[in-house]
Amino acid sequence: MTTISENPKAPTAEETVKTADRGLIGFLPERIARAVVLAGAVLTVAGCFLAWTWDHTFPGDLTVYGYPAGLQLQVLVTGVLTAVFALSSYGIKGTGWLTPAGADAAVRFGALATFATTWFTVGAIGIELGGLVNLEPGGVVVAVTSLITLLAALCLPFTRPAVLPVDPEDTGWDQFKHRAGNGWASFKAAFAAPRPARKLPPLPSAVEILIIAVALGIALSVFTYGIGTEYDELFLGFLITAGLGFAAISASGLLKQLTQLTAKHQNLSIAGAFIAAALFPFTQTDDQYATLGVYILIFATVALGLNIVVGLAGLLDLGYVAFLGVGAYAAALVSGAPTSPFGVHFPFWAAILVGAAASVVFGVLIGAPTLRLRGDYLAIVTLGFGEIFRITVMNTDGTSGPDITNGSNGIASIPNLNFFGFDFGQAHTIAGFTIGRFANYFFLMLLITAVVVLVFKRSGNSRIGRAWVAIREDETAALAMGINGFRVKLIAFALGAGLAGLAGTVQAHVTYTVTPEQYLFAGPIPPNSAFLLAAVVLGGMGTMSGPLVGAALLFLIPNKLQFMGEYQLFAFGVALVLIMRFRPEGIIADKRRQLEFHEHEEKNEPAATPAKAGV
Repeated sequence: MTTISENPKAPTAEETVKTADRGLIGFLPERIARAVVLAGAVLTVAGCFLAWTWDHTFPGDLTVYGYPAGLQLQVLVTGVLTAVFALSSYGIKGTGWLTPAGADAAVRFGALATFATTWFTVGAIGIELGGLVNLEPGGVVVAVTSLITLLAALCLPFTRPAVLPVDPEDTGWDQFKHRAGNGWASFKAAFAAPRPARKLPPLPSAVEILIIAVALGIALSVFTYGIGTEYDELFLGFLITAGLGFAAISASGLLKQLTQLTAKHQNLSIAGAFIAAALFPFTQTDDQYATLGVYILIFATVALGLNIVVGLAGLLDLGYVAFLGVGAYAAALVSGAPTSPFGVHFPFWAAILVGAAASVVFGVLIGAPTLRLRGDYLAIVTLGFGEIFRITVMNTDGTSGPDITNGSNGIASIPNLNFFGFDFGQAHTIAGFTIGRFANYFFLMLLITAVVVLVFKRSGNSRIGRAWVAIREDETAALAMGINGFRVKLIAFALGAGLAGLAGTVQAHVTYTVTPEQYLFAGPIPPNSAFLLAAVVLGGMGTMSGPLVGAALLFLIPNKLQFMGEYQLFAFGVALVLIMRFRPEGIIADKRRQLEFHEHEEKNEPAATPAKAGV
């Protein structure tokens, strides 16, 4: 049987012919569809100023006219975003910088974000209040306008992959798969930005710096809003809004434009990011969310250290959380805690050096005999080290072994840090703002994170960093070029372990207690080895800011999803699968890895000839 793919005149899977003729659905002409999208987005924004329900018991109080609140505010933001992208699609002067890769894909994502957040809110009102009869006219108006806006956005034209005719000799199942594949290809093309983005005229340096400052301010506002969501429905709506809104900005090419600006002013961008992070405690009225902030920084710092091992050197380490535990236990033993058998109280600078040095020593002791292994064998050995560490501290309780770690009880009552008379356990007033205990540790961890970022940046750009990348890409070729693979990998292992131990010293004082259960391979709450590795992969392997973003998401989302109970990890796992499916290179991708993952999309573009009618 001869199939279509065997026809020498038929294009192969990598030589698809493309044409830009109509939208994903085609019941509206292009000009009318653009007008409907813009009008629908404007009406949706206006509807956010109306009451959506008459019942005050729904969280957020959506009964007030003229004052958007809660989920209404999220719909307002996505509606404004859709309207701005729709205006840009008309080619209005001054809006081209917002959509360097084209506006239509961004409009579709923006309309989808507005629709999803609106109908999630409508569904939540119906479920919690006992039916859609509890909707006020404002809720009905926004539900209808968001649906119309989405349908009109799907009518906008896009570059459609040509479909090959179905082979009549194929089975029914083969024909179904053929049509489904063509439909999925068209759906992906509808939400994909055209490549490459158009070249925009350069901006003055002052304007570029201003844009970076505005972007950092928006990022701080989004993070503060997300971490401070007061009820479950608001956080779920935030996930929908932030996820699809990020996709819209990425599809417009604006994210790539901002990335180029931050790369051009890298040092200034890094300094600005730390200044924005330092402002976070001042945006809070109490110490509640500063608690999450300090744990996120601890998790992010350890993830960045793991990125040296996994992202730069390409060594799969499944027991990395043990180095965090080594640093925490070493600092706890010399902290003056009454449960410490050593009975010594080192100053903070000495305790932090002890914790980091202990982790480096353990990194060398574990790495020296095992780093001659590769791939899965190395992963199994590091996984075993993580379990050996946990079992060892469980058994050094004075009964099964020497009295060092108090076994499962751990080392408790670790005192707060006191650095040159500054007590981290006491509240302090700075510029009229009261800074509590966790905010104090937040600033300390921010300083340590800055040190880790500096180490990562300098080492990654150094000769040893280039050797790590060479080992990661092809160890055999690197060895043939004269690189001492064992020494290079051992340095990466020791450096990553030291950075983890550095964060562990602060974690011991923040939590007051260190126990073996805090350092598992996998568990419901990070940090653990599985979540640390996921943070590196999700954020972007080999990048500086990727693990920081990935760690923040992986710590914040499970913490906020605790209301889902036993379904929490299931929902979280589904989200990770979807992210890895649609953005396998990570949220902030390394250029090399991005090209590797999307190499097949770049081949044979544009196609040579347009599709013929009926094909």
